[in-house]
Amino acid sequence: MLLRPGLEGVPVTQSAICDIDGLQGKLKYRGYPIAELASQSSFLETTYLLIWGELPSADELRDFEAKVQMHRRVSFRVRDMMKCFPATGHPMDALQSCAASLGLFYSRRAIDNPQYVYDAVIRLIAKIPTMVAAFQLIRKGQDPIQPRDDLAYSANFLYMLTEREQDPLAARIFDRCLILHAEHSLNASTFSARVTASTLTDPYAVVASAVGTLAGPLHGGANEDVIAMLEEIGTPENAGAYLDEAIAKKQKIMGFGHREYRVKDPRASILEELAEELFARFGKDEMYDVARALEKEAAARLGPKGIYPNVDFYSGLVYRKLGIPRDLFTPVFAISRVAGWLAHWREQLGANRIFRPSQIYTGVKDRTWIPTDERKKTL
Repeated sequence: MLLRPGLEGVPVTQSAICDIDGLQGKLKYRGYPIAELASQSSFLETTYLLIWGELPSADELRDFEAKVQMHRRVSFRVRDMMKCFPATGHPMDALQSCAASLGLFYSRRAIDNPQYVYDAVIRLIAKIPTMVAAFQLIRKGQDPIQPRDDLAYSANFLYMLTEREQDPLAARIFDRCLILHAEHSLNASTFSARVTASTLTDPYAVVASAVGTLAGPLHGGANEDVIAMLEEIGTPENAGAYLDEAIAKKQKIMGFGHREYRVKDPRASILEELAEELFARFGKDEMYDVARALEKEAAARLGPKGIYPNVDFYSGLVYRKLGIPRDLFTPVFAISRVAGWLAHWREQLGANRIFRPSQIYTGVKDRTWIPTDERKKTL
């Protein structure tokens, strides 16, 4: 039996949701290029496309947006639960708990009912941003801000998070960021979602499972570490020396490299443009010059190995400029990726078979029982 650690290169399902060409640096959602969606679509329209397979008509989009708006609020019981969380806890742990708790409020598992599926999609897309913003204020000792019905999806989240209405440009750029992060084939968190979905549990457990997987520093958590790395480098002049030392020590360069891409991640290129657009309006982030210098140095040293910036490299700089705290970068990632997780949830239900991979046993064989008083100390 051939062992493939991490299932690298092993197909485990068929999907019509996302297409990646890692050699050419191309990413498509349901056949639409990511650059086209990021410039022309909205996050909710893209969400509809991902989950139901086609772009909505004008009436379908209005209905979808209206229903999401109607379900943004969360139960006071969820807010009370968040007040019991330690203020020092990571927001991803809070989000995983809150996402799972929705299953208690909507516990009817009718996954063969199209209306149940539609309603679950609406609730999760609508309520996850409210939960993220609420925990941010609660851990600061403040009451959460209620959603505003006159604000669109992205503008409303920034309002609930920062306690002020944002510039329309900032809201539009944030919406485009959500589109870029919405889906990316069978990454670790999406695979986790599909494995959980294959048991036919409820979608709230599916999303909670995926959130827990996204929290890891090798997946969604990398965008936090990129900012820490740039601050450690300090100035553009230090980028080359930092990179040489990291390579010599075989340290991972945060924000570089991807399992799928052997060229620059197309999302990174768009995020770089969004960062420049933000800085032109609201002032530059000094770490941006450090990032550009590091990318230039890395192109010479790591480019020949097919290692280039990924989606995490510039996203943190954009989020920071939007007033999003560093430890909320990954929860914001989750707000977006819920769209992809739910698309894969629906697709998994369409031709379901529970995941049960095999393993290669490497343990000891044929042991004989030893009485307790005759055993040697093991630790």
